[in-house]
Amino acid sequence: MHSWLSCHAMDFQEVIRRRKMVRSFDDQPLSREMIDRLIANGHRAPSAGYSQGFSFVVFEGKDQATRFWDVADPDRRSSWRELYNALLILVPCSEKDVYLDRYAREDKGWTDRSESHWPVPYWDIDTAMASMNVLLTAVDLGLGALFFGIFRTPEFKEAFGIPERVTPIGAIAVGHPKAHDQPSPSLKLVGRRPPERKVHWGRWGAHER
Repeated sequence: MHSWLSCHAMDFQEVIRRRKMVRSFDDQPLSREMIDRLIANGHRAPSAGYSQGFSFVVFEGKDQATRFWDVADPDRRSSWRELYNALLILVPCSEKDVYLDRYAREDKGWTDRSESHWPVPYWDIDTAMASMNVLLTAVDLGLGALFFGIFRTPEFKEAFGIPERVTPIGAIAVGHPKAHDQPSPSLKLVGRRPPERKVHWGRWGAHER
């Protein structure tokens, strides 16, 4: 017998087409099956050396979501008031030491654990890819999601016991979207860059094949 989730899956191109940041939610709870799918797909993201140095702090239900907002945004500053209706908040956290430990092993050999070996912080990049998996899964489930920054990071880490060398890269609000959700004004103010200006064929600035 198939579950509702297995019957609901969209075509992948449709998921990509529909993916957007949603800021208006109703207060309908998410099923346990939905939450488990979101988290499991997040953990399927790639990671350097299979380090898997990302984790999620999960705030589920009204009480926990309220606790999150009381620390992350105590003044409720967002002009999108229905953002605060979301009953699931996932906080993706990068764990740098997991990568440094992994690459100090014999098959990699960076035993000094120096960050100078890393041209970019892959712990943050991989955590961002895990976050994108969550955002795409939300669309596939018929949900809405918003990735946003946590600007009170020290207070957040202290309140929820996050270790010093673990970094929350942001937060993801997930819920059932309202039909009247308004897009960010940035869409009109900035607009979409034309695709042909974002692809460089063979070298920077070569916009034609």
